[in-house]
Amino acid sequence: MLTIALPKGALLKDSIAYFQRVGLNFEALLEPGNRQLQVLSQDGRARALLVRAQDVPVYVQYGQAQLGIVGYDVLREKNPHVAKLADLGFGQCRLSVAVKASSPYRSARDLPPHCRVASKFVRCADAFFQQLDLPVDIVPLYGSVELGPITGMAEAIVDLVSTGRTLKENGLVELEQIFTSTAYLIAHPRSYRLNLSGLGHYVPQLTAAIA
Repeated sequence: MLTIALPKGALLKDSIAYFQRVGLNFEALLEPGNRQLQVLSQDGRARALLVRAQDVPVYVQYGQAQLGIVGYDVLREKNPHVAKLADLGFGQCRLSVAVKASSPYRSARDLPPHCRVASKFVRCADAFFQQLDLPVDIVPLYGSVELGPITGMAEAIVDLVSTGRTLKENGLVELEQIFTSTAYLIAHPRSYRLNLSGLGHYVPQLTAAIA
């Protein structure tokens, strides 16, 4: 049976709508009060696993799921061994450097050497500042990263930005965009090459169903 890893959170609704275009219905995951972590499609041909977005490529890489949907930001940060089949176009956001609006900095290059930068995207942030040849101390934070500059723990943050509302409400401004991120369809490499679990049937339909 085809197994698909779907991400909890902002990408879930669009991900379910995407698979509906090829006849795989996992709407049960959207029902109020749902606590199931795996459901069968209504026709019983496939099952979906509901996992944290950061865990989607892990389930796909290790073969517990043949397909998955995950943001490009997670792929950049984790660099998993998966086949990237298609950019799905939804879930657009950007990874950006941000600081307090009252700070004197107007670009990432203005940040002082060896300052602290808070982020859950440790690898992406480190690679960005290395590219600038600006040594900084990356402070790993995995919730409310905006508090880094507010409390004085960090001079800046590197975080995902969608509308910018959260930054504005917390007195922060974007300095620079590192990259944009959208949802990607990924596959287990061996399953994809050998056409296991009926991937050869679904992949052409899924790539043709991209809006």
